[in-house]
Amino acid sequence: MTRMQLADGEWEFIEPYLPIGRFGPYPERLRQQFEGVIWRFRTGGQWREMPREFGAWSTVHNRFRQWRDAGVFEALLEGVITEAAKRGEVDLSLVSVDSTTVRAHHDAAGMHLDPDMLADLEKAAKETEKARQKGGGPQGQDGHGGAHDPQRDERRRVRRRHRLRLRAALLGRSRGGQTSKVHVAAERRCHPLVLVVTEGQAADSPQFIPVLEKVRVRGPVGRMRTRPDAVAGDKAYSSRGNRDHLRKRGVKAVIPEKRDQAANRKKKGSEGGRPVSHDADLYKDRNTVERLINKLKAWRGIATRYDKTPDSYLAGLHLRASMIWIKDLTRTTH
Repeated sequence: MTRMQLADGEWEFIEPYLPIGRFGPYPERLRQQFEGVIWRFRTGGQWREMPREFGAWSTVHNRFRQWRDAGVFEALLEGVITEAAKRGEVDLSLVSVDSTTVRAHHDAAGMHLDPDMLADLEKAAKETEKARQKGGGPQGQDGHGGAHDPQRDERRRVRRRHRLRLRAALLGRSRGGQTSKVHVAAERRCHPLVLVVTEGQAADSPQFIPVLEKVRVRGPVGRMRTRPDAVAGDKAYSSRGNRDHLRKRGVKAVIPEKRDQAANRKKKGSEGGRPVSHDADLYKDRNTVERLINKLKAWRGIATRYDKTPDSYLAGLHLRASMIWIKDLTRTTH
């Protein structure tokens, strides 16, 4: 027997967000199927190895894809955050931002792309390569004296298609293999607010503003809140663009300055601007986002990416984030 994945109180939070009728004629089995999805991401097991208590694995997998495409998991996360805000359980006095690299299993490779879409992507990539070429072009740079080599062109086409498939799947290449990166924003009580998936080699700093722009908390009254009081991040987020963005929005930056940035600023003298300072005591609470990442990776299907499509993996992230909120909300309710 497989243990239950949900308590009755937790299911009461989830049930209103599951569409009935359009996506399934058997509403009495929705809880079993939803628990099957939780089992898959919690254990990291294959869909085909799913215990029979959750029903046929193919049915559960199809239901997951329907919920994913309908945005059920994202809506669930937004809904539980809204419910937490009504209860006063969301603390936006400090939002911490960080990222974590996730190793992709070899089963995550090979995402199917529509042939027309792949052809369009390949055409755009080819035009970009031509725009970057200097001098005499590829024939003048490869040492072949301008001679046309069909085999070399075919090898380039295969490598280009491989890179495009990895980029579309949000998979990056590293010495350790294929990876993805999850960018996380956490509120002060160690709860998730925003989750963004990128390629494994993507830098942290360019994702700082896109992550903060997704922070939306709807309270019991008034407009949706999108601006925290302060934002904390490590030195990877220490850039002038990020600081200017926070300054324009009236948000306190709790980000230490890099040594090389401080040295360059001092070299410029008065033109380098004022010294960058941050609240050291407030920075100590940045560990909430690191603790949250550990909670997210407690599910094996999140710690390692097994999903071919980034949409499926992001749906699993939203599910895991929702369960973190629901666990705490049901605990405070009782």
